[in-house]
Amino acid sequence: MTEPNKPDPAVPPLETIDDSQRIPRPRRPSAPPAEPIRTTDDVPPGAIAAFAVLGIIAVVLTLKWGVPKVIDWSHHQDWAWFTQWTATVADPVHAYLTAHTAGLPLTASSAFLIWLGVGAVSLVLAWITGAVGARLTWIAHGTCSVLMVWDAAPAAGRPVAAALAVLAWTIGSFFALRGLSLRPRINIHNHNHPAR
Repeated sequence: MTEPNKPDPAVPPLETIDDSQRIPRPRRPSAPPAEPIRTTDDVPPGAIAAFAVLGIIAVVLTLKWGVPKVIDWSHHQDWAWFTQWTATVADPVHAYLTAHTAGLPLTASSAFLIWLGVGAVSLVLAWITGAVGARLTWIAHGTCSVLMVWDAAPAAGRPVAAALAVLAWTIGSFFALRGLSLRPRINIHNHNHPAR
């Protein structure tokens, strides 16, 4: 056993250790950064002009023939599936709000408009800003909507109506929850600066 007051063996100062023996070894100076690639210098001006002319022709053709074809196609489609889907979700929510606003100073129509407004505003704010509060509001709105549809839909169609409500909320969540990751973000800050 060593004595508690006995000094440690002498450690030579850092100046006496050769650089080749240091751990980690000293860094070598890095090479100077490479020059950025200048694509406009490498592409002949005739090719740039040709691409510009082709781009303008593509835009004109799209506006002249493509857009009218799409509009004509959309006028000949049966959009009943969309209105039926909307009614499958919105009608039970309105029925639920009608049944549960009895005796309140708020009418069922006002509650329904508030429900629509909160959903639309939280979707847009969550999509544009990515704010946590807007995303939580969107999640709460979707959860409440599905529960209202489940409660107020006819018993025979309850599972299908709730599933369609979940699908509608999921489609909106593509936008509202974009960029949301379940991976933890780890930030490492190195505060050990070398002595100068």
